[in-house]
Formats: sequence, structure tokens, C-alpha cells
Amino acid sequence: MSSEITPKAKPVKSTGLHVGDPAPGVKKVDPILIADGVKRTFGGLTAVDVEHVEIPRNAITALIGPNGAGKTTFFNLLTGFDKPDTGDWSFEGRSLAHIPAYRVARMGLIRTFQLTKSLGLLSVMENMKLGAKDQTGENIFRGLIPSLWRKQDREIEDKAQDLLKRFKLDAKKDDYAASLSGGQRKLLEMARALMSDPTLVMLDEPMAGVNPALTQSLLDHILDLKAQGMTVLFVEHDMHMVRHIADWVIVMAEGRVVAEGDPHEVMQDQAVIDAYLGAHHDTDLGSTDTGHVEAIKELIDDEQ
Repeated sequence: MSSEITPKAKPVKSTGLHVGDPAPGVKKVDPILIADGVKRTFGGLTAVDVEHVEIPRNAITALIGPNGAGKTTFFNLLTGFDKPDTGDWSFEGRSLAHIPAYRVARMGLIRTFQLTKSLGLLSVMENMKLGAKDQTGENIFRGLIPSLWRKQDREIEDKAQDLLKRFKLDAKKDDYAASLSGGQRKLLEMARALMSDPTLVMLDEPMAGVNPALTQSLLDHILDLKAQGMTVLFVEHDMHMVRHIADWVIVMAEGRVVAEGDPHEVMQDQAVIDAYLGAHHDTDLGSTDTGHVEAIKELIDDEQ
């Protein structure tokens, strides 16, 4: 596991995020998202069983755990891409239960995917413009009258151009999205998410499949989201990256939240160690989670 990835400037850690001792389900001072009793089963398998969790506002929260812990399924439930068996969850005080994904996005909760969802046969600029909300031209009748939407379309394109420049994709704006590298598609998806001016950005494994040349860029952009006043919740396996940029860490194992806390302290939590090591009691040491276990051990040694 590489430890060379570092932010361009080490972020100032948020303080006072929680009330009382850090533990699974601990109350936050100013939560932006709250989930209660969210459970999702597939046949006889319980993929998610979260009793209570709160995401702190204006902070970067990492959701970690071994493979199969239920992290992505939990993301899908919170953002309307899947439906739970039971439970309720709210964003900015408004319940999201039974609200479809497109309406969740309009409310200011935007997510990206582990496997990018760019439209390959559209240009990079066209992908960006799709991310803007409340477009007049989307109405079938108003779309027939160019004078009603041209001014807004120019404003949307200007905003997209500024974001592409910020993400160093402006030279690719006329290229098909399919021609981008895996890392560039991750950047495009993050940039497109910002077209809707979100309040909470949820990133599902933003570093997965990204070559080292673009990893630092993605890392810096995640830090910039917080600097611009957004809340970030992300799934990640790179424990060194988590320790560098996360203000708060939530650990899942077997669908449940088993630990929460400051990233420097949660890595030493016995529940976290058990969650990772437990996945290997009966598995081959060459399995994909082995690197995560070694990273946990290394981080514990670093802290000591």
C-alpha cells in the first residue's frame, strides 16, 4: 500500500463533530443526513442493517470496511437507487424514503459511482451540461422556442467550461467521453456532479482504477469540495488516504456500523481490527482484502 499520496496542503481537521464518546450511531452536532433502522436483505443474506448513523455537515466522512461490508448497497439506499426492506433516512431534515434518485439529486444530494456512468457517445461538454438542473429547454413546449432557453444554455456552458478547466479537462471538452482514461472519467463524473451545486457529495470509491498520475488530482479535488462548503461522504479502501483527508470515519462490517471516530483513533479500535482480520480467518492470504488488513496494521504501527 503506497503512503506517498498526500494532500497539497494538509487539511485542518474539524473538531466538535459529535456529542459524547465516539461509538456506532453517535449523535452529531449538526448532522446533514440521518439514517434509522435501514435494512436491506437479498434472499437470506442481510446486506445492510444500520441501526442509526448520522453524517456531520461540512466535513469529509469516510465509509470504510472489508469487501462485502455493504458500503455500496448503503450508498444505493440513501440515494434512491435501491429500496430498503425497512427504515427511514432524511437529508436536511426531509425524509428521503420512497423518493426516486432523480428527485434526491435535485434536493442537493449527488453521488458518483465506482464504475463511472459517463455517456460515452456524448462529448465531455455534453456530459457536463446534462448535470445542470432546472433547464428550461428540457420542457417539451419551451424547448420549441429557442429564445426561452438560449441564454440559460450559454450560462450552463460557461459554468461547465469553468469546471472543466478546474479539473484540467477543458482540452477534452469536444472529445467523446468514451475516449477518456479511467481516471479522466472519474474527474468528469465529479465535475458533472458539481454542475447541480450539491450540498452533499457522495463518492463511491473515487480512487478505484485510477492511475497514480491522476490520484493526487482527485485527492485535491475532494479537499476542495469541503473548502467550498460542501459535505463529502466517500467509500475508500486506501487507508493512508483516509487518514490524510477524512475528518470522521464510519466502519461497516457485515452490513452493520461497528465503529465511528477520528481517523487516527478508529484504526486502533478493536472492532475495526476484528472486522478486517475476521474476513481472513478462512481465506487465502492472496485475497484482495489482504492489502487492507496490512494497511490497518501499518497505520496502527505508525500511530504508536
